[in-house]
Amino acid sequence: MAEEESLELEENVEPKSKKKLIIFAAIGALLVVLLGVGAWLFLSGDEPSDDTMAEGEQTEQSEPASSREAFYVGMPRPFLFNLPGQNRSRLVEIKVQLMVRGSDDDVLIKKHIPLIEDALLTTFSSADVQKLSSLAGKDELRQLALLNVQNTLQPVTGRKVVEKVLFTGFVMQ
Repeated sequence: MAEEESLELEENVEPKSKKKLIIFAAIGALLVVLLGVGAWLFLSGDEPSDDTMAEGEQTEQSEPASSREAFYVGMPRPFLFNLPGQNRSRLVEIKVQLMVRGSDDDVLIKKHIPLIEDALLTTFSSADVQKLSSLAGKDELRQLALLNVQNTLQPVTGRKVVEKVLFTGFVMQ
């Protein structure tokens, strides 16, 4: 009898392990199929078709200048000048960098640095000490400097090359 019970137990264990193996294999195959479909959908969504590629090439050429890479051109020397004040004159030092778009504009700006320095120095030396004491006055001076640089370069380059004038250092004593 003991032998019969052990035989029955062995027979019952064998079919259950086969069922578990089949279930695990089915789940594994389903996961592989789902991962494959997900990867295919993910990768196929990024690749444009031939028609879309032709349209994409046309849009790259007609993109506005603001979508190109930004380059920052630092002025070789800080601007150092005196401003007359009510009680006494103030010494001001401003370090400036210009933001342009594209490497061709970067080269163009470096070519015309003396012209830009003249426009910036003229703008800075006409500033008011009271205005430069506030943040709003500094922002106003920055915008005025941008307009003067753009207006100075317009006849030479034929377009507005400088996008922003940035103050990277500002000291007033």
